[in-house]
Amino acid sequence: MTDVRLAVDIGGTFTDAVSLDPSTGEVRTAKALSTPADLSEGVLAAIGQVVPPPRIAFLVHGTTAGLNAVLERRGARVALLTTDGFRDVYEIGRSNRPDMYNLFYRRPRPLVRRRDIFEVPERLAADGSVLRPLDPEGLEPILQRLRDGAYESVAVCFLHAYANPAHELLTGRLLRALMPGVSVSLSHQVAREWREYERTSTTVINAYIAPTVERYLHRLSDRLREAGYSRLLHVMQSNGGVMTAEAARHRPIQTLFSGPVGGAVGCAAVGRMTGDTHLIGIDMGGTSFDVSLVVDGQPDVVTEVSLEGFPILMPAVDIHTIGAGGGSIAWVESGGLRVGPRSAGADPGPACYGRGGDSFTVTDANVVLGRINPDYFLGGTMGLDEGAAHRAMERLAGRLGLDPTRVAEGVLDVVNASMANAIRALTVRRGIDPRGFSLVAFGGAGPLHAAFLARDLGIPRVIVPASPGTFSAWGMLQTDLRHGLVRTFYRSLDRTDSAEVEQAYRSLEEEGRAILRDEGVSPDTMQCMRTADMRYAGQEYTISISLPSPVDDRSLAALAGRFHDAYERRYGHRNVGEGIEFVALRVTAVGVLPAPPPPRRGKILTGPADPGAARWTVFAGERLLTRVYRRDALLPGQTLTGPAIVEEPSCTTVIPPGAEAIVDPWGQMVISLPETSD
Repeated sequence: MTDVRLAVDIGGTFTDAVSLDPSTGEVRTAKALSTPADLSEGVLAAIGQVVPPPRIAFLVHGTTAGLNAVLERRGARVALLTTDGFRDVYEIGRSNRPDMYNLFYRRPRPLVRRRDIFEVPERLAADGSVLRPLDPEGLEPILQRLRDGAYESVAVCFLHAYANPAHELLTGRLLRALMPGVSVSLSHQVAREWREYERTSTTVINAYIAPTVERYLHRLSDRLREAGYSRLLHVMQSNGGVMTAEAARHRPIQTLFSGPVGGAVGCAAVGRMTGDTHLIGIDMGGTSFDVSLVVDGQPDVVTEVSLEGFPILMPAVDIHTIGAGGGSIAWVESGGLRVGPRSAGADPGPACYGRGGDSFTVTDANVVLGRINPDYFLGGTMGLDEGAAHRAMERLAGRLGLDPTRVAEGVLDVVNASMANAIRALTVRRGIDPRGFSLVAFGGAGPLHAAFLARDLGIPRVIVPASPGTFSAWGMLQTDLRHGLVRTFYRSLDRTDSAEVEQAYRSLEEEGRAILRDEGVSPDTMQCMRTADMRYAGQEYTISISLPSPVDDRSLAALAGRFHDAYERRYGHRNVGEGIEFVALRVTAVGVLPAPPPPRRGKILTGPADPGAARWTVFAGERLLTRVYRRDALLPGQTLTGPAIVEEPSCTTVIPPGAEAIVDPWGQMVISLPETSD
């Protein structure tokens, strides 16, 4: 193999690698246990199973380094510099109560202590004009305190710096000269938007994870070079694109959700193959369950997300995550059965791993019910201890005073209910009917549970892509270099000059093209897409509307109707008499990367597939003789009737009684579920 494209995705339990040979379309996959002590070890182990590093022409990586630093509160010690008089902006935050009916709600503990927030004598007006110049000599005592305070990272967020970055740039230069090696995050480079608290929160998180991400990427780059990889390392971004590792070191916050996002991008690629424009992607691994949407053929991207209660201003694929995975531990509280969010992880793992774990997990439940073959886990490279799973089940059943088999099914029912509610959070609670979508199931455990989730939600069709256990990594190979740029642009639509809008967009596009040039992108592969954040006057939340190039009076006049239509699609009504406002202008600069679609797999057959074996499996309390198929033996056009189980190295797919599946031309299984009455 030469000129191979490779993607690596780190999960809580396994690290996945997928290689693609563009000349032949050949795809190779591998899994290695994640190595929390040094994540680069798991990455190198997974890569070594699919391709020698010197043969890699393009490498993209989804990292959880920054996300884990926030979730586990082990980020850097951060100092925050802010405008004189605004020291408490970060601690005060907003007065809204996100979890309104939770009597025990507590606001998240800030990532920066108040003693580590320093006021700088400077002030800008809302239009960026200078009200109080920044005096470098007046800043000197603060810089000395920072140097003496052993800070690893500094966040700088001055009032209205999005309109004029001069004071932040000067402060950044002084900090880097006085404190070499310390990470410096400037708010206008991290989140060039208004809303002071949200911009401060975003800059603080960037500073909090910067040293961790920088160290990790530096170590991984060094180890790859030692192994013979000589090209650029790319990192998946939260917005569904990729960027170079060098760019990621400067904007680490863009990598926060880089792991789960690959699955959403992969779902959009599946939709292009099958003709589906509305898809729900579910990624169930060993630790977590991620839900994402594809709407009108594109991953659903939002301009603001929240992490651990902290707002983050950045474009990101909208992903809802809960603690539900194969390693989720079943436990008893007040006589009731609970599952997750605590996970057995990779070490010691579920009881059936035979590594000393004694808790009964979701994976153990699937083993004792006959849905996972203990002798073919990871293609037979890792045997499972079925006896240990049974012993863990019996201990849990004893605490509940119930039949062990009923408890095992109860564990799956509880975790399925939690996952169905996670899907409702992105659909039903936003006025979206999931019955109009197809469900794309991936991750090591997704296809085990997908048909049951679809049945509960009334979704008629489930798509199980080829090699679903490594699908998120495959999705990373379907994306492009992508950078989002934004400019606050607060104007009433009926008083906006089209020439002013066009000039602002051209300035953003020039900036985006410069970033792509620095990453080695050829001008003929660059694309720029324009959108605007708009809202009804007086409202808080915005809707993103695409704009043409160039913007003229005619296209601006048509924008009101397009906004009303988009608002009605999202919220179910329109307010035609209300004024409309621009809030921000956005440009997405894209460097298109080649990504050939997977080849069709031979001729189309008709008729049922031949099962290789059969085993007893429990469904709804009844032991049924279930046909078992090997995924690599299935051919396009062949059909399977439930109950059936399809095994492959990366995962197992369960087709319950009453359901049918067909293999499509790309080797994907499409499961059709019987209609259920409401």
